[in-house]
Amino acid sequence: MRMRSTLLALTSLLLAGSALAAPVFNRVASFDVALNSPDAKETSAEIVVATDDGMMLVYSDSLNGGVGFIDIADPNSPKPAGFIALGGEVTSVAVIGSKVFAAVDTSPDFASPSGHLAVINLADKSVETTIDLGGQPDSVARNAAGTRIAVAVENERNEEVNDGDLPQLPPGHVVLLAVADGAIDPASFRKVELTGLAATAGEDPEPEYIAFNSKDQIAVTLQENNEIVLIDAATGAVTAHFPAGTAALEGIDTRKDGILDFSGSADVPREPDAVKWLDDSRLVVANEGDWKGGSRGFTIFDTTGAVLFESGAALEHEVARLGHYPEARNKKGIEPETVEAARFGDETLLFVAAERSSTISVYRDTGAAPEYLQTLPSGISPEGLVAVPARDLVASANELDLRADGLAGSHVMIYVRAEGEAHYPQIISANDENGLPIGWGALSGAVADPATPGRLFAVNDSVYSGQPAIYTIDASVHPAQIIAKLPVRRGKDAAQKLDLEGITLDGEGGFWLASEGRSDRLVPHALFHVDAEGKIVEEVAFPEELKGQEVRYGAEGVALVGSGDAATLWVAIQREWKDDPSGQVKLLGYNLKEKAWTAVRYPLDAPTGDGWVGLSELTLFGDHLYLVERDNLVGEAAVNKKVYRVPVAGLEGAAALGGDLPVVEKELVRDLLPDLSATNGYVAEKVESLAIEADGTAWLITDNDGVVDSSGETFLWSFKLN
Repeated sequence: MRMRSTLLALTSLLLAGSALAAPVFNRVASFDVALNSPDAKETSAEIVVATDDGMMLVYSDSLNGGVGFIDIADPNSPKPAGFIALGGEVTSVAVIGSKVFAAVDTSPDFASPSGHLAVINLADKSVETTIDLGGQPDSVARNAAGTRIAVAVENERNEEVNDGDLPQLPPGHVVLLAVADGAIDPASFRKVELTGLAATAGEDPEPEYIAFNSKDQIAVTLQENNEIVLIDAATGAVTAHFPAGTAALEGIDTRKDGILDFSGSADVPREPDAVKWLDDSRLVVANEGDWKGGSRGFTIFDTTGAVLFESGAALEHEVARLGHYPEARNKKGIEPETVEAARFGDETLLFVAAERSSTISVYRDTGAAPEYLQTLPSGISPEGLVAVPARDLVASANELDLRADGLAGSHVMIYVRAEGEAHYPQIISANDENGLPIGWGALSGAVADPATPGRLFAVNDSVYSGQPAIYTIDASVHPAQIIAKLPVRRGKDAAQKLDLEGITLDGEGGFWLASEGRSDRLVPHALFHVDAEGKIVEEVAFPEELKGQEVRYGAEGVALVGSGDAATLWVAIQREWKDDPSGQVKLLGYNLKEKAWTAVRYPLDAPTGDGWVGLSELTLFGDHLYLVERDNLVGEAAVNKKVYRVPVAGLEGAAALGGDLPVVEKELVRDLLPDLSATNGYVAEKVESLAIEADGTAWLITDNDGVVDSSGETFLWSFKLN
């Protein structure tokens, strides 16, 4: 079948029509850190830095116990450049010239912290020397001149002891070292004590992150102590300290209940993690929180402790509008983890990476309130950021390795700043009537509105079990915009026990929805008829003879075929049930007048490796049903992400359940792997929505799993059927 793509090459995932704008960052590559350690069961890129020439990235790998290297001479095609094991948990790295300085935690337990600083020769990846740090290190930083190294020695608490309460001695401290020609001067070792400074557990300081300004002043965050300390690097004297304070938050989601509700409030300690200097008089912190706090944003302080800017809930709202809000773990919301600040041309840019939402938000420093520019998809759980302004680059290190679960591993992602258009996001939400973001995520099925070009309707799945909904999407704008959210209700209450995976129009202003059942969780396999107000007016359960053959993987799409007495709902079943031959799944037909079930079988492509293949959507266009067929694999392992079609005429031979079922013939429409690779991340697993407009414009949307074991990225793109 001939087709014409509406978009070309890298822009195949973008909507046409936007003009060139100011410079933006776009992801150009994703480096799987397992390439440096192919035999490692787990890897975890955490802190990432660049060599002085900007041609190589160096990252700490805590799970694999070493330091990895990435050649970025061509940032579009990063190459593995080696790995060195260091015999402990590597928590941070810094680079000066030809030497790498790696903090290595060798603690046998929390009560006996130990660690050292390893000095590594970049040329041959050998360890030249080690320096005992007198405790468990967390963060390493260098000064601009390359003459000093500072290490935050945390001696972290055991969260299993007394519910993680402080104090838990021994206390942490800071180590200062002088560097000459890349060599550490052992005689320069200086231990800076931090006890007695913080009002919160002052006898047990736990320094978390450390940073230099151009005057060799050091800022240190004591995260659990909710304190910031300033140190003169030349003398080791503590020159100032102040509490990070609390942030009064309005418009946040405060309950883990399967509902995105941004109407809550809280006043919580900031408990900052990363710190960077914006200039010699201002510093910015990422307020992750750890013990009692976590204010979900970032704060700019001056050196007296005065708050110059507080993001409050604004950062989280930008993230929520992109569908990246992690409702399944929302005690501390998006958890801003790290920050980076650097001068790009004549602008200072600020980057804030949030661990739980897997995002990097970019701001322009104005000297007052920073100006929000864009949000980048980071990979899963960003822990570190580095800017390379001389090459217009930024890189993120993402710590989570989910390969054991068949999902994505740890990645370092690379972004380039250039004139043009942002490749991400492809879909955002508007604000609701209260001025708060329309919460969304886990889009799992869609249908086009034949009466309004560019209008789509989509549903979410059981990630939001407390709030099943139908979303109205305006795909005529870029990015596409969710403009309305219609809760699905039983009477006046939100419908429970639904796992919505398919939606089609009923022709009368309402919808038919397909719910994927799971009997072990009391979720029924069923079709639901919903009116224009979102109220369930009819429920059609699967017949008993069918449910007796069920497995976990059920309905994944629904389409209304025919009219009058012939009007039939066709439902795609994702995987083989017990009575299906291997490699074949059912398409179920439910005649609305006769209330009778029939079925045909659909032949799946053969799976590869350890994966499986199934259906995840179907929709009607013309005289064909169009289906999304996919495997459950991600990244380089992904093979099958395709659109097929079967003729409606082939459904006429459908047989009653329990008998011999005819097998339909399918025809390939589009291989989706090039589309899914176009924004240079790893290939996403779940293409779950396909909607086709009256003019043959086909829209596809991925399911981001509600940011659960996922980068949270949702892709929406189109192509034209001929």
